[in-house]
Amino acid sequence: YFYLFRAIDEDRVMKYKAAVKIQRWFRACLVRAYLRRLSKMAIVIQKSWRGYLRRKHFREIVERAYFIKKLNFYNQMAVRIQKTWRGYYVRKHIHDFYALKKYLKAVSVNNELVRSELQEYAEMKENEDKMKDLEKKEKEKKYQARKMHYLLSTEQIPGIYNSPFRKSPDAMELLLRKSKPLTHTKQQVKSPFAYELYDWPTCKKPPAFVTELPLLPTDRQKPQGPFRDPAEVLWQRYKPLEPTLRVAESSNSPPAKAREEWRNPMHDNEFLPFSSYHKNDEKYEPLLRRSGKYGQEAYGTKHFREVYPKKWIADKDFETLFPSIALFEKFGKTYSSTGQIV
Repeated sequence: YFYLFRAIDEDRVMKYKAAVKIQRWFRACLVRAYLRRLSKMAIVIQKSWRGYLRRKHFREIVERAYFIKKLNFYNQMAVRIQKTWRGYYVRKHIHDFYALKKYLKAVSVNNELVRSELQEYAEMKENEDKMKDLEKKEKEKKYQARKMHYLLSTEQIPGIYNSPFRKSPDAMELLLRKSKPLTHTKQQVKSPFAYELYDWPTCKKPPAFVTELPLLPTDRQKPQGPFRDPAEVLWQRYKPLEPTLRVAESSNSPPAKAREEWRNPMHDNEFLPFSSYHKNDEKYEPLLRRSGKYGQEAYGTKHFREVYPKKWIADKDFETLFPSIALFEKFGKTYSSTGQIV
């Protein structure tokens, strides 16, 4: 009995599992069929929608391409019209062929005239140069004739240009007869007072102190040797007078009087301290250079050659150790205030 019920239970369990397996497989088939149907429907819907979007996008691309093509065509036509019009305008008004041809013809005629005038001018200059050369040679020939006038024939002895074996005298003989003998110029004697300022050896009259240098002759040759520039020498020779401040400034001028009053005060008050002097422990010490026991010191404020006639014991002044400068002593006597010679 026990084994019978056990076999029945096992058979029932086995049938149950078989039924469950069959149901599971059938339901899986149904689900897979349903999913396949859903997938096919989704594919159809997506295909239709994507086709619609692509056709719409393609129409937009076609319209844009057509618009660009039409715009390019209009631009090409506009460029062609502008090119034609500008070419016509330039040929008509700016680069006119006939006007340019007329201008070039006028330029060629003008060039011919200028060339002919330049040719005439060149011939004229060549003739002038030839005439100058002839005149120079003639002048040299006359100078040589005057220089060799001693070779002229006399009544007793014929010259070297008047040979007795010739029918007529030489042309140089005739030129010697017409020319005069060359005379030698006397050398100028230098002035014995050449060392004086108003009679320099290189100047015929007293020089003036000028600010501008005279121009040197162009045909003058530079002397050989280690000499300075002539312009620098002239500037050193004719430079203006530069007197010192003691000579140039008058003793009666207001700045000189002010300096004199500042140098020679009648009394000098000592520097008074501040109101808080009693509060400080440090004692005020006046400067040694500004004040002293016997009054103000003259260091740096007075000249060493100042004179006080009232303090003289005798009427005679002290003799100077060095002689005075002659150029400064002549100021006001030989020169004026502008630097010109009186």
